[in-house]
Formats: sequence, C-alpha cells, structure tokens
Amino acid sequence: MFAGLINQAKSAASDLALKYVARASVAVPFVIAAGFALAAITATLVERFGQVTAYWLVAGGLAAVGIVAALAVSIKEEEEAKAEQVAEESDTQEVVSDAAAQAIAQTPIALLSALMTTPGGATSALGVARLLGRNFPLVLLLVMIGALFWPNSEPPRDEDADIAPMPNGSDEMPSSMRH
Repeated sequence: MFAGLINQAKSAASDLALKYVARASVAVPFVIAAGFALAAITATLVERFGQVTAYWLVAGGLAAVGIVAALAVSIKEEEEAKAEQVAEESDTQEVVSDAAAQAIAQTPIALLSALMTTPGGATSALGVARLLGRNFPLVLLLVMIGALFWPNSEPPRDEDADIAPMPNGSDEMPSSMRH
C-alpha cells in the first residue's frame, strides 16, 4: 500500500529535480553573460562618471531590477493561490477519499498504540508479534485469501440478470427443468 505512495513520491521528486537541473543548465550561460555585461556597464560608467557615481548607478539599477522581479513573482503567486483555491473547492470529493485512505492507513498504528497503553499490552503485543513471525507463511496466506474476499467498489454486473444461473454453473438447462 505504501510502496505505491513511496514510488509516486520518488517519481515526483526526481521529476522536479530534473526540471530544475534543466532550467539551471540553461540559465548558467545567461548568468555568466549577465555578469560580463554588468562588468562592461560598470567600466563604461566609471569612465564617464567616476567610480563612486558609477557604483551607485549600478546598485540602483540592480535594485530596480530586483523590485520589478519581486512584483512579478508576487503577482504570479497571487494568481496561483487563486487557482489553487478554485481547485480545492472543486475537489472536495477527492479530499474526502484521501482523508478516508489516510484514516485507513493510520488504523493499524492506532490499534497498536491502544494495545500498548493497556496494562500488559507491551508483553502481549510482543507475544503476538512472535506468534505472527513464527507463522509468517500462514499469515501471508491468510492475508492473500482475505484480499480475494475483500469487497469491490462496484458489484459485478450480469448482462443476463433476468435469467437465473443454474446451480451447477452450466449454461444448459437440465431436462427436468424444461417445460
């Protein structure tokens, strides 16, 4: 049950890492080029206005670029927050099913903690663990049989629902039942 979730999380993390590595590999040459352009602009401003004034101009220009970038990022985050809120409102059924799945996943831990808090619970839990460990193949077989009988989310549909099935499972009607 958790293996699928773990694999999904690993896949999402690796996809995210690869996406950012690809973006970084594209951005590195541009960052280096921007550094050389900034150095050239600074050298030109030093020749024209002197060192102190040139450095103040470069600092002011970089601060202006930072302010514009911060505004763009904040506007984008607000749009994403609005889109996320709309998605949350429309996905209530999915949230309910996720909550049910999480409750089912936490049930064994809750039962184990209840067992551990009862008097003599730790020793009885240890005894049960030893018993299950010694009979692991049998426990595994019982779990697999239980999975076979676990109810489906939807009952199977029979196309010939109006015709009752024969007791022996054959398609032919016995001669005694024919009229």
